[in-house]
Amino acid sequence: MSRIVSVWLPRWPILRFLAAQAISTAAKPVDPDRPFVLTVAGTGGLRIAAINQAAENAGLAIGDPLADARAKAGMLQVRAEDSGADAAALRRLALWATRYTPTASPWSKENGADGFFLDIEGAAHLFGGEENLIADLAGRLNRFELPARLAVADTPGMAWALSRFHAESRFILPSGCEAAALAEIPIAALRLSLETRTVLRRLGFKSVGALMDKPRAPLAARFAAELLKRLDQALGRVEEPLVPVIAPPLYHSMHYSLEPIVTQQAIVARACRLMQNLTYALERDDVGARALKLSLYRVDGAVKSLDIGLTSPTRSVSHVARLFDLKLDALAAMQDTGFGFEAVGVAVTRAEPIPGRQTELHPSQASEDDIETERRASLIDSLQQRLGPHRVRQFETVPSHIPERAEMLPPIEGMAALAWPEREQTRPLFLLPRAEPAEVTALVPDGPPRRFSWRGVTYDIAGSQGPERIAAEWWLRHRHHRDLAPSRDYYLIEDGEGRRFWLYREGLYGRETAAARWFVHGLFV
Repeated sequence: MSRIVSVWLPRWPILRFLAAQAISTAAKPVDPDRPFVLTVAGTGGLRIAAINQAAENAGLAIGDPLADARAKAGMLQVRAEDSGADAAALRRLALWATRYTPTASPWSKENGADGFFLDIEGAAHLFGGEENLIADLAGRLNRFELPARLAVADTPGMAWALSRFHAESRFILPSGCEAAALAEIPIAALRLSLETRTVLRRLGFKSVGALMDKPRAPLAARFAAELLKRLDQALGRVEEPLVPVIAPPLYHSMHYSLEPIVTQQAIVARACRLMQNLTYALERDDVGARALKLSLYRVDGAVKSLDIGLTSPTRSVSHVARLFDLKLDALAAMQDTGFGFEAVGVAVTRAEPIPGRQTELHPSQASEDDIETERRASLIDSLQQRLGPHRVRQFETVPSHIPERAEMLPPIEGMAALAWPEREQTRPLFLLPRAEPAEVTALVPDGPPRRFSWRGVTYDIAGSQGPERIAAEWWLRHRHHRDLAPSRDYYLIEDGEGRRFWLYREGLYGRETAAARWFVHGLFV
């Protein structure tokens, strides 16, 4: 059974705005000690979306028309709500909260968009229990000047209700006590729409307990499905899956430092130990890591994440540590450490089976092919961390007889063996990105070349082989409604110094052209 922490941040939009104002150069900063509201467009004009404590003391409330609020509070400070910036900041805060558990979910608009959930099942013991975990979480949020109300329950709906409506700012509900705890909570704790809450109040329902005692059939007939759905979610009768801020990893290990880490060497050493912890689980499941994430949690709440993709699954601690080191070098991640990193996490986000192999009695007797494959994968991984994942490519064949279309260079995604077809014709190792014009002298118009000039140099031809005629893809003419490209006659030629070139003549004399052109398309090196 899950254990959910609900973290409610009262006045979140106001606090987010004031924090952003502290680092901005706004001409007219807001005075937090005076009445201040954020507004949003609504029925009949602007309405209040968020208020500070001074505005609340002045009698203002969320949802009031702005015109009425100005009449109640003189010199009211008004700014427009920025829901996009609020959501982005809340997502960053939920990402920071993954230091406690891999599953952190920011609240959606229907939950208030001013808090987040944490699924701490299997994680609370790392902090000495649920009470210690939420105490540590509340203390860190207070240091960020984000006072919070926290509650722990078996369901998100129950935890949400307790964090907002329980008398204590930190409360832990034992499993199985949902119905008793929910009975005394107001109707608003069910996260119902304004229309539904209004109708329930008119009918005399004030607490959730009054609803729980009523037959379900009349409620289902009178109200939308939202009412019973929310009630069942809070009691655990209906599942309410969380949408995590990042996909939960398959395997995860975290280290919390007593003193902040500030050097790259220390981070790599810690990541090496964490990877060693993960290898036991990987070996148990006969899998290896194909993708990893290194998460660095700064003291000030910022989170840096480094993603590592591997060419083939591995459980090698030294190889993974080297890749993390190269990634930190390439991204210069250590240039902005702030006051240091207080926690380091390593997660396997993608795992694949590692096929077993016979190694006799000693690893040195492993097949040479396996060793070569591992070395090649290690080299590719290192290059990808230094140069970037899309800068290391491999040739792949394409079913086309046109030379420039017969291969492509996609990024490397695995170590699958290349099945190159056997070619009857000789092809150059180096193909120019674009065929380049050349001036060619031939004895007869459709005969082999005897001399050619290319890039300002004239070459005398000692021998030639060809032609090899390559015609256009005639089946594309009707599909794309276009004329066919001219045919090509390719020649493999060699000059007096042994240099070999791949030339072609474009167009057939008398049928496709009256003056064929010559091009250099490749080199044999």
